[in-house]
Amino acid sequence: MKYQNRKKAIILLADGAIFYGKAVGNKEGTSFGEVCFNTGMTGYQEVFTDPSYYGQLMVTTNAHIGNYGVAENESESDSIKIKGLICRNFSYNYSRPEANDTLENFLEKNNLLAISDIDTRALVSYIRDNGAMNAVISTEVDSIENLKKQLAEVPPMNGLELASKVSTKEPYFYGNPDAAYKISALDIGIKKNILRNLEERDCYVKVFPYNTKFEEMKSFNPDGYFLSNGPGDPEPLTDAIKAAKQMVDSNLPVFGICLGHQVLALSNGISTYKMHNGHRGINHPIKNLLTGKGEITSQNHGFAINREETENHKDVEITHVHLNDHTVAGIRIKNKPAFSVQYHPEASPGPNDATYLFDEFITNIKNHKLQTA
Repeated sequence: MKYQNRKKAIILLADGAIFYGKAVGNKEGTSFGEVCFNTGMTGYQEVFTDPSYYGQLMVTTNAHIGNYGVAENESESDSIKIKGLICRNFSYNYSRPEANDTLENFLEKNNLLAISDIDTRALVSYIRDNGAMNAVISTEVDSIENLKKQLAEVPPMNGLELASKVSTKEPYFYGNPDAAYKISALDIGIKKNILRNLEERDCYVKVFPYNTKFEEMKSFNPDGYFLSNGPGDPEPLTDAIKAAKQMVDSNLPVFGICLGHQVLALSNGISTYKMHNGHRGINHPIKNLLTGKGEITSQNHGFAINREETENHKDVEITHVHLNDHTVAGIRIKNKPAFSVQYHPEASPGPNDATYLFDEFITNIKNHKLQTA
């Protein structure tokens, strides 16, 4: 074993529950965030670097983490975005030819605290019953009362604006300047693979900061607008909500994913709410109500839009539902080329069931061009 005498560690939940484990490697310290769990058996590097996970302590339900290492091209952003990692068995060595480093080194470079040897089955079961809540992971196992005091001061995820923490500070371009289509994308936590999917469909994308005014995005003279995924509560994003409303009113095609889906709903007067646990994994079943087909999808969200308000909205149609709990998984604006989904069509953990949504966005752009030619 690489480390014989690893430091004892704990995860302390806001309600006082404690689970015991050990620190990964020689790392010591303390980290706070909202505890959540992801049920994916693969894709941990993509999860850890997904901006949508900013501010969260990630519990991985798969028993082994790190066994296939990390690869340079599998990060969804420029750094790890989770606040801490909680797992059962941590692998210090890897056996995948495509990998170029260990997960331990990757965590170390990103200064991330990770703890292992946790009974993750018991922890996840507890979270399922009691809901997502703030927590702290720490090697300061003899300072529990002090940790409780610090934890009590951490703001809850409900009402927390986090897009500003992960969004680009300045606009930037992605793709081929001579591409057929130009897209203005609002970055409220955008993943790299979304940009790759747009580039593959002959799009040149200008990515704007989270609080950019619609007029500035319009000045790029785009063929369509994109609302990205991202972390935190959507309701505080007043600038993004206003911009989304103006995007729809412009009659240009609009596509939203995850947080962008919630922002589009809010721009139409549909409220959002914090879920008991959220959806985080790579095998969530979705039904497309327009085609009757099922999709296996990747999901990562702790908020959802109000189904009753959506059903009663005269200008909004539900297009997709989550088959586990019947939450709204997709909408479109009636008589407008605007739609969004709550899941991640750019994430393909095996099935590519949802990538057609990018093609639908391009089809909307082509049709709009024909209509206005």
